[in-house]
Amino acid sequence: MAAKEKVITLARQLTAWCGRMRLCVVPFTHIQEEIRDKCPEEYFTIIMRRFMMRIADRIARDNACGALVTGENLGQVASQTMAAMGVTEAVATLPVLRPLIGFDKEEIVRLARRIGTFDTSILPYEDCCTVFTPRHPALKPTQAQAEEAESALDVDALVEEAVMGIEYVKLEVQAHEC
Repeated sequence: MAAKEKVITLARQLTAWCGRMRLCVVPFTHIQEEIRDKCPEEYFTIIMRRFMMRIADRIARDNACGALVTGENLGQVASQTMAAMGVTEAVATLPVLRPLIGFDKEEIVRLARRIGTFDTSILPYEDCCTVFTPRHPALKPTQAQAEEAESALDVDALVEEAVMGIEYVKLEVQAHEC
């Protein structure tokens, strides 16, 4: 529950920069458990991210959005190699925009401090990426490997279950200091 509150706080802080928003809180634990129980460990993160992309794509299409926007940055973690991002993005039907793709860590920290999200973002709550991190993640996955790794899952049913369980949180604009 602390992780959910952290996300809500971060989203609320972002409204100062993007305007009011409706946050979609997606129940993801069942998907994680299925991945943990049925998929090779080195693909846990890639498969989780592919599910996140599928769900985000579905939500975006249902809301007539034209693209997905992520905070990914090239090479900071194993799931953000060029190969991994390509495999993750392959399941989306909408364009995926990555405005931070070429930033280094210091630039991202500086930006987070400027917009007021840094202190919240570093709070020590476990999230799905830390709880289910493989010991040796696949660094150069291929589309075929990812599809094989997730073949034991009922992907469509898991996505549908997650989408049907979404909790919507309306957030109003918060004032910010420049």
